[in-house]
Amino acid sequence: MTAFVRHGAIATLFASTLAAANPAAALEPLSQEKYINDRLIAARIADRIRRECPSISGRLVYAFMQARELKEYALQKGYSEAQIDGFLDSEQDKKRIYATAEDYMARNGVKAGDPESFCRLGREEIARKTVTGSLLNAK
Repeated sequence: MTAFVRHGAIATLFASTLAAANPAAALEPLSQEKYINDRLIAARIADRIRRECPSISGRLVYAFMQARELKEYALQKGYSEAQIDGFLDSEQDKKRIYATAEDYMARNGVKAGDPESFCRLGREEIARKTVTGSLLNAK
């Protein structure tokens, strides 16, 4: 084995050992973590629906439990409390999540000032058993 190959193997082993010792170093930024972002977007959509549609309420206790589970998911993936708090406090990320939720609702026929458009989307989300629908309850 040449010195170059041996050196490369040692470097690879060292890098993988560091990654295993510090899993957060290998993680993508929370703003790019699909599972977490998809659920935060769904929660924003559900919140808008429950506020705008008089015939749909939010399952607030369930939503709180889901938020705790989502935080636990992030911790288990290796994100720190500080990373999670920083992400949740980020105005830039909040604006991005809100804008994505608004875009989804607009693409699905929701119109500001039209409560029935929110209700229709809410009923569809509930019927399709989406993450958003799971956070809602038709009255």
